[in-house]
Amino acid sequence: MDTEANFGSTNWKLGSVCIFVLCWWLMETGTLVPSQLFTSSLALSFLGYYLYDVIDGGTGRRCSGRTRLADLKSVLIFLSFTYGLSPLLKTLTETISTDTIYAMTTFMLLGHLLFFDYGANAAIVSSGLSLNMALFASVCLASRLAGPLHTFTLITFACELFALWPLLQKKLKKQSTGCHGMLTVLFAVVVVTALAMVAPACAALAIVLLFLLSFLIPLWLVKLQLYKDNIHGPWDEAEIKDDLSGVLH
Repeated sequence: MDTEANFGSTNWKLGSVCIFVLCWWLMETGTLVPSQLFTSSLALSFLGYYLYDVIDGGTGRRCSGRTRLADLKSVLIFLSFTYGLSPLLKTLTETISTDTIYAMTTFMLLGHLLFFDYGANAAIVSSGLSLNMALFASVCLASRLAGPLHTFTLITFACELFALWPLLQKKLKKQSTGCHGMLTVLFAVVVVTALAMVAPACAALAIVLLFLLSFLIPLWLVKLQLYKDNIHGPWDEAEIKDDLSGVLH
């Protein structure tokens, strides 16, 4: 069932967006230093890479022919280009008002949540569009930070959070549903706790949304299955008559 396939995925994605916005806000207010976010997120990314390799058993690397050294080179190239482009990205939206930037960011993050692949087969799903909208939102917010280092850190963090983190989550869910469920609960607790330290009202709203997405909405969808009615054939094929005189008269 699609409900079972989506269980936990919406919580992970909603929590990721909350963590991203929270980290941006902490850097905007000067509470979080860019170097702290960069080093901690990079360390967690390397840990996630190791866990993914352990769960996968190295099958993905063997099929693609890539080595750990090649992956490390790709990371260094990405970081170098992103750092070099940070001054440009910092001034990319100088002529756009801050209110417009915030409105575009909200729209892009909502689109990211809407088009993300939660595991259900639907025409609206587009992983590429979802990722691009999240990265565009990160560029918008990063352009309003204090300096190029802040911009570099936030964009790098967005790539780790929206591009790499879902890969590990899906691999873990496929390997062990029970472990994935426990980590989902733990991640939700971390998100709510982090929000409560900064904005208690946002934490309360997050609790309500997580409760709806985890229990009420899935339960409602399961109950709706009782009223689902599929019409099955076989049907008689339509026959076209050559003589249309009776119809014309």
